[in-house]
Amino acid sequence: MKQRVITAVVALAIFIPILIAGGGWIDIAGAVLAVIALSEVFIMRKRILVSADYLIAALGVLVVVLPNSFFRWLPAFLGRIDLIYIAVALLLFLTVTTKNKTTFDDIGVSVLSFFYIGTGFHYLISVRNDAGLDTLMFALLIVWLTDTGAYMIGRKLGRHKLWPAISPNKTIEGSLGGIALALITAAIYLMFFPQYYTFWPMMGIALFLSVIGQIGDLIESALKRFYGVKDSGKILPGHGGILDRFDSLLLVLPMLHLFGIV
Repeated sequence: MKQRVITAVVALAIFIPILIAGGGWIDIAGAVLAVIALSEVFIMRKRILVSADYLIAALGVLVVVLPNSFFRWLPAFLGRIDLIYIAVALLLFLTVTTKNKTTFDDIGVSVLSFFYIGTGFHYLISVRNDAGLDTLMFALLIVWLTDTGAYMIGRKLGRHKLWPAISPNKTIEGSLGGIALALITAAIYLMFFPQYYTFWPMMGIALFLSVIGQIGDLIESALKRFYGVKDSGKILPGHGGILDRFDSLLLVLPMLHLFGIV
């Protein structure tokens, strides 16, 4: 527990100023976090990072995560989607050059990983720089309080397993408790920091994001269970890896775009 607290304090001391500063700082942070998260997937798959498939996938994740302004230097006929396709084509070419030591299945996992991770961190940048710090904090608080409420309520009152085949410690009571705490926090927050829509539509969005955040958590649990690991990485002592900390946000933040908020 002591290690978890120390890591959390240090991480927040670094992360919060970056969130406040925004701009280029959050661009760099999002890109770095995405590359690290991608490396965690490769390590879970027991694939080396000093390899052509990781380097190409890392370039792919940067293409997805970086803001549109970064690509203004490209000629008019070449856009972000073209760069993503080039990355996919290069990965596919590896199946030939490696004589299928890098397989089509390997490439499929790499492409899915860099697109999924890159999209999540792209919207971390986009929400902060385009919608504003208060909107990003709205999403962060929902995720954090859902997680906190689920842990506290689940530990005290949890009786019925939520999805034992994927995450045996999560309970239905904890899930509902997390949603309740997130909604209470969202209601208070919206009184002081009104968002894109009026109060009740935003409360509906908060409910949806709380549920989606828990699904994101379960997705990462399924990933770790498939690869037989406890944590996605060790970069955050006591907390695991970047994917362990951002699993919910990778789904939640893109939802803000789908709702037209960013």
